[in-house]
Amino acid sequence: MSRILPLSELAVGQRLRLVRVEGGQRLQRRLLALGLSIGREVELVQRRGGGVVLASGGNRVALGEGVAHRLFAEVLN
Repeated sequence: MSRILPLSELAVGQRLRLVRVEGGQRLQRRLLALGLSIGREVELVQRRGGGVVLASGGNRVALGEGVAHRLFAEVLN
């Protein structure tokens, strides 16, 4: 069974699959505009305060602490 946790609780270097957004349509549209959608595989490459930096397909996206608490992912092996 895979673990599903908010990005704020995951470790740098982990490969992840985004599985859930706990937020409204505005947040979901914002994430989609950044190239982050449910089912997308990303790597957590850096922590910045309470926020995180994700890498996917040569792109990097920085997310603040509030978003990192609302975006959930499963850890890939």
